[in-house]
Amino acid sequence: MPYAIKKDVCIGCGACAAECPVSAISEDNGVYKIDPDTCIGCGACAGTCPVGAPEEQ
Repeated sequence: MPYAIKKDVCIGCGACAAECPVSAISEDNGVYKIDPDTCIGCGACAGTCPVGAPEEQ
């Protein structure tokens, strides 16, 4: 299942994007978002996020 980032929780640190093995995460106005078509559901983003913003959909 792909992941999505809770916009109200994201602090814009970019840790998730740095860990994504398929580059599915991009920055949009200071908040990161995950492309569900590219995400492989590995959970690397959730494992590295300091505030728990990524969640499985």
